[in-house]
Amino acid sequence: MKLTEQTRAFIMHFGEMGSRWGFNRTVGQMMALLVIHEEALNADQIAEVLEISRGNVSMGLKELQSWRLVKLQHKPGDRKDYFTAIGSVWLMARTVMEERQKREIDPTLSLLRSNLLDQTDNNIDEYAYHRMEEIHNLLEFVVQWTDQLSSLSPAQLESLMKLGSGVSKLLELKGKVLGTSDK
Repeated sequence: MKLTEQTRAFIMHFGEMGSRWGFNRTVGQMMALLVIHEEALNADQIAEVLEISRGNVSMGLKELQSWRLVKLQHKPGDRKDYFTAIGSVWLMARTVMEERQKREIDPTLSLLRSNLLDQTDNNIDEYAYHRMEEIHNLLEFVVQWTDQLSSLSPAQLESLMKLGSGVSKLLELKGKVLGTSDK
């Protein structure tokens, strides 16, 4: 399988971005390849195209499966496992958002709840308590917001995204009408 220069550049860039999104460069490259390749690929094909070891591919595929970003397929008469991206770009974004919440936000909220509920120490640092409470409340809003976003269809999400700066203008107008400012 031969990649065009543009496709290879995309895959390499996606790998670099992957490290900023929660998984390593190689896993990001594998995800990019699966996203842009029309047919399911097996581990040997992925290793060949990306010029990485078969073992590295196996570990990367397990990671992508734990993120729920790829699905396993079988081809009649072929014993190899084939993989493809889970679906639309919107579904992948939603899945990454859900996994990041599960891996990062939920444990942080759990710790904050525990710390905020446990006030056995009479010498509690009021400033620290207040800041932890602010972080807790912010993360709760983020969870509520992502839960609401997760219930939207891809078409509704796209419409919401297209609103863009219109939402901030609406909030500014609301602030002017009510005489409040969030700045």
